[in-house]
Amino acid sequence: MSPINLLKQYIDATNTHNFENVERLLHPKAVYWFTDKTCTGMEEIKKYFETAWDTIKEEKYSAADVQWLVMENDSATCIYNYHYEGYFKGKFIKGSGRATNVFVKDSEQNWKIIHEHLSSI
Repeated sequence: MSPINLLKQYIDATNTHNFENVERLLHPKAVYWFTDKTCTGMEEIKKYFETAWDTIKEEKYSAADVQWLVMENDSATCIYNYHYEGYFKGKFIKGSGRATNVFVKDSEQNWKIIHEHLSSI
């Protein structure tokens, strides 16, 4: 699998709202920078995802305008605009922001996400 395919799988996994599907795509040392919080370790990342899914019901997440800045044998980095929509307190909402994802190969040579930085605009 390539980082390009992994990004697609990651978006699909995020939209299942089941963290087990997301976790299998993440490097064990993943670090997430959200607009309001830094998460290190799988438990912190899981809690953040699950809180977001509980807050915005039926959330659909997507990526647009993906640009691959680096594509090496063992690492890759992309930037994109993210979009989300769902229901917050019963009202339909949508929003967007910017994202950076860093991919590395793990010890078994499988691509994994080691970093994500999301910021709202």
